[in-house]
Amino acid sequence: MTTSIIEQPNKKLWLAAIKPPMYTVAVIPIWVGSAIGFAQTKILNLQIFAVFLTSAILFIAWMNVSNDVFDDDTGIDQNKAHSVVKLTGNKSLTFLIANLCLITGVLGVSLISWWQRDITVMALVLVASAIAYTYQGPPFRLGYQGLGEIICLICFSMVVVAAYYSQAQAWSVASFAAAIIVAIATSLILFCSHIHQVEDDLVAGKRSPIVRLGTKKASQIVPWFGGSIYALTALFVLLQIFPVATLLVFLSLPLAIKLFRHVHNYHDQPAKVSNSKFMAVGMHFAMGLLLGIGFLIN
Repeated sequence: MTTSIIEQPNKKLWLAAIKPPMYTVAVIPIWVGSAIGFAQTKILNLQIFAVFLTSAILFIAWMNVSNDVFDDDTGIDQNKAHSVVKLTGNKSLTFLIANLCLITGVLGVSLISWWQRDITVMALVLVASAIAYTYQGPPFRLGYQGLGEIICLICFSMVVVAAYYSQAQAWSVASFAAAIIVAIATSLILFCSHIHQVEDDLVAGKRSPIVRLGTKKASQIVPWFGGSIYALTALFVLLQIFPVATLLVFLSLPLAIKLFRHVHNYHDQPAKVSNSKFMAVGMHFAMGLLLGIGFLIN
């Protein structure tokens, strides 16, 4: 009885620390880029797809775990019980695990470039990773200056383009356009993840967009932020950059509206609005899945 009482909270904390739903953030860019590549070339290299997908998951693990290490340095996670650093009680080990994820991910994309005798994929991913490091990593910590969403936008755009290139070994206007949409949806997740932690951010000196705007104004921006995904999809269809079938993306609109309403209703109630990031993850996954399907069935 005592053991189960002790272990259950720890299990919940570990699940919160690992954030399993967040790893769809790694899946969607690879899926969308590869789907466009297949739609345009009628060839899908499953080996490259599998290796790139695995590497992308490892890169997300690196970012999540290393960010906990960097946040522990600044004290911003003092009230975060599910910090990996707090759960392990060993910052050095945690940082080692993060770096092993990074190294293994780099080896994966290096293998793709070696198979293709083309360094483009590796170069794109390495640049994206370097930019991602500046989000929380010292001495940059650009996320503390409110630049996290912009960094996210740049990095995930590059990953979609890299995923397309890994299949087609060419450039495509459609892949660049899709990259913008996926990156906006990913940045929305980051934006929503800050709504409930304004007080902690203020104490640590983190000037996130939510801190600068306040939760009320931020909640008013979320529908415009998320709505741009659907507006851009329609625009790209009208411009014949996307096939008509990509309008399937609009099937995810109910999830978006649910997120918009939730943030609007509870923006000033941290305990209730804290799950908005997972609602944004659900919207991101559904939107990305449908976007890829739209290219495949064209």
